[in-house]
Amino acid sequence: MDDLDQRLITLLRHNGRSSIASLAAGLGVSRATVRARMQRLEESGAILGYTVILRADALDLPVRGITLIEIEGHATERVIRGLGGFAEIAAIHTTNGRWDLVVEVGAATLPELDAVLRRVRLIPGITASETSLLLATPRSSRARL
Repeated sequence: MDDLDQRLITLLRHNGRSSIASLAAGLGVSRATVRARMQRLEESGAILGYTVILRADALDLPVRGITLIEIEGHATERVIRGLGGFAEIAAIHTTNGRWDLVVEVGAATLPELDAVLRRVRLIPGITASETSLLLATPRSSRARL
């Protein structure tokens, strides 16, 4: 992936609905070049798709947090399967260090988030957890919010 591809991806991250002509103008290249680059990036799997990014405050789950989870022994896959059943969980990440998983969780209210966290802690194999609330998102590298 060269500099032009990187700049194209940056423009698409800021507005995935940009027209080919607008992208070409922003990059200083022809529409055919942009079309060919996008096709190549899609075919190679570098671009998996295009989506809508909502402001976090506008979501149905405005109370968001990051939960760090410690797992006993070799229960990681079982715990991940258990967490996968929660609609309130946006993402599950494995990690290193003291914690085994980093989980992005959300709810409509603080009492609802508390209830979700109580259910999470009941999953067999989870030995400890710690949650930090996300108060605001002043910057995101995923898109301009």
